[in-house]
Amino acid sequence: MSTRFSGFVLLAILAAAAGTIPVFAADNSTSMQNSNATQYPYQKAILAGAPNSQTTASSPITVTTDKASYNDGDKVTISGTTGAYISGTPVSVIVRNPIGNVVSIAQVDLASDQTYKTTITAGGGLWQAAGTYEVDVEFGSKDRSAKTTFEFTGSTQSKPSGTIPVDGTSFSVSYSITNGKVLGIKADVQSKSLIVSVQTTGDGQLTIDLPRALIDAKINNQTDDQFFVLNDGQEAAFTEIKTDTDRTLTIPFTVGTEQIEIIGTWIIPEFGAIAALVLAIAIISIIAVSAKTGLRFMPKY
Repeated sequence: MSTRFSGFVLLAILAAAAGTIPVFAADNSTSMQNSNATQYPYQKAILAGAPNSQTTASSPITVTTDKASYNDGDKVTISGTTGAYISGTPVSVIVRNPIGNVVSIAQVDLASDQTYKTTITAGGGLWQAAGTYEVDVEFGSKDRSAKTTFEFTGSTQSKPSGTIPVDGTSFSVSYSITNGKVLGIKADVQSKSLIVSVQTTGDGQLTIDLPRALIDAKINNQTDDQFFVLNDGQEAAFTEIKTDTDRTLTIPFTVGTEQIEIIGTWIIPEFGAIAALVLAIAIISIIAVSAKTGLRFMPKY
C-alpha cells in the first residue's frame, strides 16, 4: 500500500471518530442527568426548573415580640409558630441581656394550631443593663430554633429593696416584686422550703435574696444544686445570681398566683440557734447545781 493511500485511510478514520465523540458525550450527559434526577429529588427539581424547596419551605419555628423596644416594667409578649405539632413538647423561651446572661426562662405549651405565646415583665435585678436583648426559642431540638432581639432601656431595680422576717426563724430576707405584694414568708422544715404568700394584681415577678445560712441547695453538701420552685403547686421557671453568701432568685408569676414555694436541700431548723443555746445553758446549769448541792438522779442504797 502506498504512503499516500495509507495517509488517506488514517485521515478518514480520524474524521469518523471525531464525528462520534459528541454523540457519546451527549448520551453520557443525558444518562448522568437522568441517574442523578432519579436518585436525588432535590437535584431533579432544579434540573426541571422547579423552585428550590429549601428556600420556599417555611421555617421550623418563628419568634417575634409585640414591640421593638421596652421600658422598665413593660410587658414583653413573645409569640410565634412552628412547622409541626409534637404533642407534649413545649417551646423553650430564653431571654438574654446584652452581655449574654439569662434573664428569663419559660417553657410554653404549643397550641393545637401550632402557635405559642408568653408574656414576661421587663425589669428587676437581672435587667439592669440597657441595650439589645436576645430571645432564643427552641422546639424539641437544636434544628428547630430561632431568635429575635428587642431594645430595653434598663432597670433601676438594682437590688431588692424591701425586707420581711421569715416565720419560724430569726432571719429576714430582702425582696422586690412587680404587680403584687408579699404577704408573708415562712420556713417549712419538713419540706426544706420557704413558702411565700403573695397577692398579685397582674403578671409580674418576685426577686428574693436567700442567705445560704437560711436555705440552700447542694449536691452531697458541696456543689450547688438547683432550687425547685412551685407557683401554686406548679413547677415554675426562674433565673438566679449566686454569691458566696446569698442566692438571688427572680421568679415570674401570673396574675392570680397566691403561693410561691422555694424548695432546697437544706434549711435551718426551726428556732435552731435559739434552741441549741437554751439547751446548752440548761445542761450547764444542771451540772453546776448538781456539783454544788450533791443532787443525784439515781437513788442511793
